[in-house]
Amino acid sequence: MGRVQDKVAIVTGAAKGLGEADARVLAAEGARVIMTDVDDERGRAVAKEIGAEYVHQDVADEAAWTRLMAHVHDRYGRLDVLVNNAGIAIIANIETTTTEQWRRTLAVHLDSTFWGCQHAVRAMKERGGSIINMSSIVALQGSADYLAYAAAKGGIRSMTKAIAAHCRARNYAIRCNSVHPGSINTAMVHAALEHSAGIRLADAEDQEALRLQLGLGEPLDVANMVLFLASDDAKHVNGAELVVDNGATSILS
Repeated sequence: MGRVQDKVAIVTGAAKGLGEADARVLAAEGARVIMTDVDDERGRAVAKEIGAEYVHQDVADEAAWTRLMAHVHDRYGRLDVLVNNAGIAIIANIETTTTEQWRRTLAVHLDSTFWGCQHAVRAMKERGGSIINMSSIVALQGSADYLAYAAAKGGIRSMTKAIAAHCRARNYAIRCNSVHPGSINTAMVHAALEHSAGIRLADAEDQEALRLQLGLGEPLDVANMVLFLASDDAKHVNGAELVVDNGATSILS
């Protein structure tokens, strides 16, 4: 316990899924967590339960980032950890993806990660900190039915390395790493399973047995990686891509 004691941490897209798991683990380990999302009802409920703060934020709105960072500075005086987790996954391939879908996906993923990282570097460069960008294994191997999502996650992977190089070159004590989950037991993956294989996990008589059969990880598996990167245990990990997929991109490929 206490691996991130008193660290001030922002987690975006924290009302459910991976972001919720990240927020819960960081709070349990002593961080002062600011959860952001657009699902206010769910976000407030989770924040109340775990002793975090909830802030409404559309991550695809630059002004919302400016307001959030000003609030964090005024209330906490510093920022130690940023988890850029918010995301969407539209099912569409190169032939069916619309321009609107393409631009919205890149805005939610790439634009928001850029703004978040830019603000975080400015806030952290005097004291240091950890930036954790949520990517995906689709940034490493692609996915036919998730064109825009794959492109955005690939951009996050490269952006992360560029930011890590920038901070090291300037002797900022800021680490910037990306996390690449495989198939995790979340609503987003449930939608993918239904689309690709007609499998509805919610309808299974034994959901846990089916989860194991399908090889789905748990949100906690990813949250524990986020905790490691947020903690001082990862003080020499910078510019890395940490894969959480039980070998899907290596052993099983």
